[in-house]
Amino acid sequence: MARITKPLTNTEVKHAKPKTKIYTLSDGGGLQLRVKPNGSKHWLFDYYRPFTKKRTCLSFGAYPDLSLAAARNKRNAAKALLVKDIDPKEYRDETERLNETAHSNTLQFIASQWLEIKKAKVSANHAKDAWRSLELHIFPNLGKLPIHKVSAVKAIETIKPIAAKGSLETVKRLCQRLNEIMIYAVNTGLLPANPLSGISKAFQPPVKQHLPTLKPEQLPTLMKMLSIASIKLTTRCLIEWQLHTMVRPSEAAGARWDEIDFDKSLWNIPAKRMKKKKPHCVPLSSQCLELLDVMQPISSGSEFIFPSDRNPKAPTNSQTANTALKRMGFDKQLVAHGLRALASTTLNEQGFDPDIIEAALAHVGNNEVRNAYNRAEYLQRRIPVMNWWSDHIESAATGNMSLTGKQALKLVEN
Repeated sequence: MARITKPLTNTEVKHAKPKTKIYTLSDGGGLQLRVKPNGSKHWLFDYYRPFTKKRTCLSFGAYPDLSLAAARNKRNAAKALLVKDIDPKEYRDETERLNETAHSNTLQFIASQWLEIKKAKVSANHAKDAWRSLELHIFPNLGKLPIHKVSAVKAIETIKPIAAKGSLETVKRLCQRLNEIMIYAVNTGLLPANPLSGISKAFQPPVKQHLPTLKPEQLPTLMKMLSIASIKLTTRCLIEWQLHTMVRPSEAAGARWDEIDFDKSLWNIPAKRMKKKKPHCVPLSSQCLELLDVMQPISSGSEFIFPSDRNPKAPTNSQTANTALKRMGFDKQLVAHGLRALASTTLNEQGFDPDIIEAALAHVGNNEVRNAYNRAEYLQRRIPVMNWWSDHIESAATGNMSLTGKQALKLVEN
């Protein structure tokens, strides 16, 4: 006949006195109270491990911090795990490890890991801008929070003040970046699901606005204003360089001398400097080469064609052209990025092949095989397009002292 263990009472547990040696009081079902000579009392669960059937014990905690009733609850939970062939000790250790990991994985820490992956897909300026927006708007409230505690409610409350100011484009980008971070956490096993998937629905979408640009017939006005503007020669060259080459502001500002192949009249921009992380080659017209001649005595001692005034070892700021255009009277009419739209509109109106124009703008499609073919096939076909565009710019600048062309070179040399 099996031995029946009489359950302990609260009084027995409370008044259990220490002895010269450790002894135990059994409550049944594997639960024991261990009493040490120093008077401390600890709850233990005695059981056989699944599969190995080796006997072991699991500590539940000390009495009176853990009452008899609470200890029994822990015993019942452990027995429920054993029914499923789960070792209670292994389960506890794994749970503690996951909790510790979860609490050390703050939103800011996980965001930094996400950014390292994102850097391989975007330009350095884009990555810097993404991180800065998180530092400014998200991290002060949520940065130190364990990522598993970042809820939709908390995220929305953090973003609400930005939406209240009317900065809806910033709101949109913050929602996108938070979602990307959460998806990264899901994909790396830190979260079971993305809790922020719908937060953008809590805000009004921004009204889509195209970047300010000029109409093709306004190109002569731009060239005239450039000729009389009170700006540094380097800045003027930068604006004309971007206009002729049709590249993005950051790509133009960061242009390096070692990227120029003078023998083949090509500008080879490495993938790391491009928005889509794909290398881009720009056929250089004679006007582009003339702009390089203008810059040669100014920046030949620097790695950069358009160096910073304060630090010749660094490139000029990508916002330099924007600032200059604003001072020239084009505020809310034209931004540096809008020069690309001006070129695109003009070339499309002239009937050039849209695929060639897209290749010149370094617009990348989703078909990688086609993209690779286009880069190789379109380079030669882009040369006459770039030459026509530069000739068109020079023609629009007639009488306005362009930095390219015979009239301009004489002025510069004097």
